[in-house]
Amino acid sequence: MIYSGVLSAIVSALAAETIDNTSKQAWQKLYRPGHQDGLDLATLMRSGGQDGITRTDADCWVFARLHSQLIPRHWAALVAKYSTHKGRKVEAIAYLAPLVASPATRLFVAKAVTAWAIPPLRGTEGKRSTDMIVLPKAFYDMNGWDLDGRPEPTRRRWRQKINEVLDEMVGEAVVAAGEILQREGVLIDMAA
Repeated sequence: MIYSGVLSAIVSALAAETIDNTSKQAWQKLYRPGHQDGLDLATLMRSGGQDGITRTDADCWVFARLHSQLIPRHWAALVAKYSTHKGRKVEAIAYLAPLVASPATRLFVAKAVTAWAIPPLRGTEGKRSTDMIVLPKAFYDMNGWDLDGRPEPTRRRWRQKINEVLDEMVGEAVVAAGEILQREGVLIDMAA
């Protein structure tokens, strides 16, 4: 049991893939399908011995486990919301946008999903890590999202509903991830 909560496990796992470390896959050497010591991460950590797995190994293992066991919509919602990996984040946004039902145009939905997944960052542009996606301030102006010039209240309502749908997807994904992580025995039991 290594994670204090589901969200901390998700964020750690999604962050692990951006760390350039050639030993990230060391946990795979310890996992032996069909053997008693290969049932879950908690068992692997206990049985690892001298070659035990590190926190980074555990994060990579959780990443792989969640990616393989969550339904694609849930995985994409988590990646879009919490990942800092540019390519995966962009793929997740592209995956989610067509899933959002809205009376808004597809352009508006795509821009709203992107703005939800990549919120504006405080601070001066250009002074952030190059590993993060930073959109220009003008991107967040909804006037450019609707080429038909609908009223501001309509656009705000559309954006609010789109954000609610995406937040609901993330909520469902966190619950599903929690069930997986609980089964794997990697969450600290706060009741104990």
